[in-house]
Amino acid sequence: MTGAGLGTVLVTGGGGFLGTAVIRLLRQRGLSVRSMARRAYPHLRQLGVEECQGDIAELESVIRAVEGCDTVFHTAARAGIWGPEWEYHQTNVQGTQNVIAACRAAGSRRIIFTSSPSVVFNGRDLEGVDESAPYSSRFEAAYPKTKALAEQSVLRANSPELATLSLRPHLIWGPGDNNLLPRIIARARSGRLRRIGRRNPLIDPIYIDNAAEAHLLAADRLEPGSSIAGKAYFITQGETIPLWDMIDRLLGAANMGPVRRSIARPLALAAAGLLEAAYRLTGRREEPPMTRFLARQLSTTHWFNIDAARRDLGYEPRVSIAEGLARLERWLKCGVVA
Repeated sequence: MTGAGLGTVLVTGGGGFLGTAVIRLLRQRGLSVRSMARRAYPHLRQLGVEECQGDIAELESVIRAVEGCDTVFHTAARAGIWGPEWEYHQTNVQGTQNVIAACRAAGSRRIIFTSSPSVVFNGRDLEGVDESAPYSSRFEAAYPKTKALAEQSVLRANSPELATLSLRPHLIWGPGDNNLLPRIIARARSGRLRRIGRRNPLIDPIYIDNAAEAHLLAADRLEPGSSIAGKAYFITQGETIPLWDMIDRLLGAANMGPVRRSIARPLALAAAGLLEAAYRLTGRREEPPMTRFLARQLSTTHWFNIDAARRDLGYEPRVSIAEGLARLERWLKCGVVA
């Protein structure tokens, strides 16, 4: 399939890391693309994208953006691991419900929603988990909690008129990253990046080009009544790597040394709890040096079974970790990340 049946396409959060990568692939196909974001992005204008500025949490703005679009890639989200829960709920939950309502009103045929594997993260090791894993019953951060609620709304919205699907890309990285890599580099430079415990748990992060391609593969196959409609899929690199090896290699691509310092896991969790309480008590908005969610993420195994995505979506990671790191290093040599 070439995506000719996708019609006019809207990408929410089109100026973001994943949204831009999805748009590039859509434009390479010659498709008409519209982006919805809070501000204008010169690089989207250069790609010939129609820009619609607005807040995803405002229904009228979303209705204007969705009008005339057959396919919606909903990548916009409030990311991060710290901040008032209402802010995450407003963007991730209310914003998603607005997209669903606007698509119904406009007669759109499909929504491809970008979720996260963290919706099933329960603070313990996740080894080869597939889509049968239940949503977590306890969340230590607003982001995974609100993404879980949003995903459930999307999957419930699947109908004979509107096909919906959710993708769960794991730790997207690569050139253009404005979230994961800058956070790692900033923490390393400040001396706040430490190994948690003695383990080097396995993870399977996904390179940006692979994540974007998975979104288009899903859209190509998604139709009202199709076998994939109403389902969620993990998408990853398809190869595991020890977490601290990956972090060290990302830092190496930025011409920085590996992480040498460490802290015992119980001490990290105790300190995180105290820091969270202190920050909330004093009303500080910046992220604490450590949170319980981050401490557990950095000390547990989390990799996922992507057999369903391979079988149902035709997904196969094309860019390996080694090739992705080489591309990232070339990009970083341009001095893009401060």
